[in-house]
Amino acid sequence: MMAVPPFVSVITDSSLAETGDIGTLQINLGRMCNLSCKHCHLGAGPKRREMMTGDAVDACLELLRKHAFETVDITGGSPEMHPAFKRLVSAARPLCENLIVRSNLTLLLEPGYDDLPEFFARLSVEICASLPHYTKTVDKTRGDNVFARSIAALLKLNSLGYGRGCLSLNLVFNPGGAFLPPSQASLEREYRDVLKRDYGVVFDGLLTITNNPLGRFGDFLERSGNMESYMEKLYNAFNPATLPGMMCRSQISVGPDGSLYDCDFNQAAELPIAGATIFNADSALDPRKIRFGQHCYACTAGQGSSCGGAIKT
Repeated sequence: MMAVPPFVSVITDSSLAETGDIGTLQINLGRMCNLSCKHCHLGAGPKRREMMTGDAVDACLELLRKHAFETVDITGGSPEMHPAFKRLVSAARPLCENLIVRSNLTLLLEPGYDDLPEFFARLSVEICASLPHYTKTVDKTRGDNVFARSIAALLKLNSLGYGRGCLSLNLVFNPGGAFLPPSQASLEREYRDVLKRDYGVVFDGLLTITNNPLGRFGDFLERSGNMESYMEKLYNAFNPATLPGMMCRSQISVGPDGSLYDCDFNQAAELPIAGATIFNADSALDPRKIRFGQHCYACTAGQGSSCGGAIKT
């Protein structure tokens, strides 16, 4: 196996190692989730108890009132499981142009959460829903009956206007193993055709995200002896044209403990922005050096990968 060089060594333009205008505030409310997906870079699951404090939630809202973020991106775990979730969404929605909630879909059918689709529709929340494939193979990575429950949740969202040109519904694809996603555009056409034909499901767009070698997926790579080969695959697919569009250049990410990061993947890698928390976040909005790690090769391989899907080059 070849030795994969440090990620920073492939950045030849130093300006691309710094942040630009910060337009997105991503808030990770915690690691608790009703699923334990094999590809999860954070290792979220039902037994995880990390959860953002009420004070940190309030500090996120205060930052939104002070700074004009175009997008607020709320994630987890299952962010909907946080007791302050509805309060955060309701207060944040008037403070930004776009508010995204990242959902695994299945939670929207469970007692205590089954009113959320109407709540989202009422506030025109954009939903970014994980659906790693358009067939029942989803159950192999996410758990028994997850695919059927996901389809049921999507149909519920469709009935409220999601995916029909009124309310925004995007699906997220993750590869089923240690390989790169196919072309986002071509895979979206497959998703659209199959989901409409077989289930009557419609949606707005598909986002392809490369599996990051961290968390539960990283543990799988280590156990199976595939970490080195996967990192070599990512390095060999490095695409310098993706560097200007890396999400870490235009967002800050808040962890459950209030620490600030360049992205959600840096949360998993435990690479915080030095000295910055949600309680003193102003300095993190100024131009600064990005903290890179070897996992950043996942974001720059092939067509690129971000929370917004393939990177436009």
